[in-house]
Parts: sequence; C-alpha cells; structure tokens
Amino acid sequence: MLKKIIPFSEQKIKEFANNTKTPFYLYYENGIRERIKTLQDAFSWAEFKEFFAIKATPNPRILSIVKEEGCGVDCSSMAELILAEKAGFKGDEILFTSNDTPLEEYEKALSLGATLNLDDIGHIDILKEHLHIPELVSIRYNPGGDFGNYIIGNLKESKFGVPKKDLIRGFEVLQKYGAKKFGLHIMAVSNELNPHNHIKVAEIMFNLVLEIHTNLGINFDFVDLGGGFGIPYKPDEKELDIYYVSSEIKKLYEKIILKNGINPPKIYMEHGRYITGPNGYLVTRVLHIKNSYKKYAGIDANSANLLRPAMYRAYHHITVLNKPLNITEAELYDVVGSLCENNDKLAEDRLLPKLEVGDILIFHDVGAHGHAMGFNYNGKLRSAEYLFTNDQSYELIRRAETLDDYFATLSCEKKDNLN
Repeated sequence: MLKKIIPFSEQKIKEFANNTKTPFYLYYENGIRERIKTLQDAFSWAEFKEFFAIKATPNPRILSIVKEEGCGVDCSSMAELILAEKAGFKGDEILFTSNDTPLEEYEKALSLGATLNLDDIGHIDILKEHLHIPELVSIRYNPGGDFGNYIIGNLKESKFGVPKKDLIRGFEVLQKYGAKKFGLHIMAVSNELNPHNHIKVAEIMFNLVLEIHTNLGINFDFVDLGGGFGIPYKPDEKELDIYYVSSEIKKLYEKIILKNGINPPKIYMEHGRYITGPNGYLVTRVLHIKNSYKKYAGIDANSANLLRPAMYRAYHHITVLNKPLNITEAELYDVVGSLCENNDKLAEDRLLPKLEVGDILIFHDVGAHGHAMGFNYNGKLRSAEYLFTNDQSYELIRRAETLDDYFATLSCEKKDNLN
C-alpha cells in the first residue's frame, strides 16, 4: 500500500501532540526553503522572480522565510498588503493582483510602491481620476476558450482577466495616460500536474508578447506566468518535473522572444501551493468512533479547520501515528468533524488502520489553502500554527483562537429600549 512520508519522528510528534492542544497546523521550514530553491534553480536561465501567493499561507513567519529566500509576494487584499508591509516587503517586491478592487486598496498598494496588475481595463480610468497612473502597470489576460483545468474551469466562465481585444485597448490607454513600463499576467491553471499545460500557458503568453510588441511597440518589463504548479496529493501521483517544464519554456522564450529581437522580459511566477502545500500538516485526534450505516471516525478537527475536502472534494492523505497500514486489519472510515453539516467530512471511505479513541491523525499537504480558508461556523475556533524549524524545535507562529477572540466583535449586552 502506497503511503506518504512525514519528515519528522513520529514519536516526537506524538509526544508534542500529547502536550499540545489539538488540532494544530505544523509547517516544515526546511521543506519550504528547498521548494523555493528548486524553483529558482529551474528557472535560473531567465531573470526570474517568484512572488509567493500570500493567500495560500498568510502567516508573517512564513513570509519571513520566503523573503529570506529572495521571493516577492503576491497580494490581493488590504490585509495581505499590510501583511506584506509588516513582513518588510516593499516596492517591486509586491505584486498587487485583485478584482472588484476598492479604491483604498489601490491607494495602499501605490503607497507601498507595489506593481499593480489590473483585472479589468475599467480600473485604468478610476486610477487616473482618483489616484494616478504609475510608471509600471500590468494587465491580467484571459484567453477564453476551453483551456483551463478542473479548479479554474472553462476560462470563458471565469470572472478573472480580460479578453485580447480589451487587453490591447488597455495598453493603448495606458500608453496614452503616460505609463512607461508594462507587465502581462495570466492565471489559466491551478494545481496542474500535466507539464504540457504549463508549457502551453507560456506559449500563449510569449506569442501575445510578440503580437502586442508588433502592433503597439511595447517591450514588456515582465511576463507573469501565474502560479498553478500542482502537487501530488495522492501517494500514487507523480511530482511535477519543473526542470522539464522550465527547459521547454526556455525553448519557447528563445524561439518567440529572443529570435524576434524583443527585449527579454523578466519571468515572474506566483506560486503558493507548490511551496508550502507539501510542507504543512494538520495534526488532530480521534474523539469518537461511531458505527452506523457507515463507520465514522470523529476527530477534533473539522471543515472549519480544513475546508478543501468539503469545497473541492479534495483528497488529503492521512497518516495514523504509530499504526502502519495492514490491509488485512484495515477498515473503511469516513473521517468527520463536529459541524452541523453533513459535508463536514475530511475523508470518505478511507482505508485506515483500525482506529481507537485517542489516535493521532496527520493530514498531509495542507500547507496551502488549509488554515487560510478557516472559518467560525458553529462557533468553531481556528487552530494554532507551529513551525518545525531547522534547529528541530516547534515554534508557535500563531496561537489558537479563544472564545474571547470569538466574542470580541460581538455586542452581547442587552440595550435599553429607548422608545
């Protein structure tokens, strides 16, 4: 039976969990750094920069790690801009890509010197009228058609980006309004393990660079190929070969960009999942075993701690600490939380070692879009986050929410009726 390996001693995690309130998230510092270095090495042939997608793992300690490794950050909200600021990012280290953007968020981004990546050309006149057009501006492209994948979906149905005719019109208006430097952005796939789809994205973008350069005379400062590198959530899935992806993208870059005499643009990417996804774990404890029409393992985590299975029917592998899987003794479980929703299932029909109350389960590959998507339905509280550091210690990087936190924004005192 295939399994996933955890990069820590099972016994030490069990000892830590037995002295720590579960559930909690645990991130692996060395793994995060190694993923960044691999990405940078694969694309070292270009003037390359990774802008870590804050939305994946919005924690200042994680941001400090990606900054130390030379990354910028990709932001999409006021809170993320402020997180970037507090983590020490500034200027062109910040890429601001948002949609339906409030004016005050553009104002904050401009105050930080961030690079604006516009989701719609209608924002150009808003910027000109109320703020200003910066020297460097990027626009997000949506090529339409049926290209996409199971998360992004059909791009004609996507709310993000603009079609080619609007893209070209947008750059014409920006030139007219005084912009001097330009970027081009796309996000066409997400969690994609097929290397050819990533190569296709680059081909689309480089051909678009050539077309716009020919028609408008624009030399792009950068081309942002988005994020989208997938990770193998299931044990039988293969890791994406990003060195192969990079080598094929390099061939396209040389053929389409360099051989046509275009000034070579920087290559930007904005991965979150690829970097932190495989390096995050949710540690939880079995509270109850229920035998009904199915066998249920009730745990102290729930969909408020890990939404992806309920939202996407996403698979996250489970390791049961100190219980190797023996097929002859294994049992099928739905692993469930305590929310008043029947889709509060973190795993369905999962073959696991025979479980008992008190067993510790580890959910793999939750380091991106795991804790970040937490919520407070049923009054559930967000869990703590820890970092397993390079010196083999457990560092608290976010305390668990308390009931005082939950009630802090509520007014529970009865007010006198003034009528």
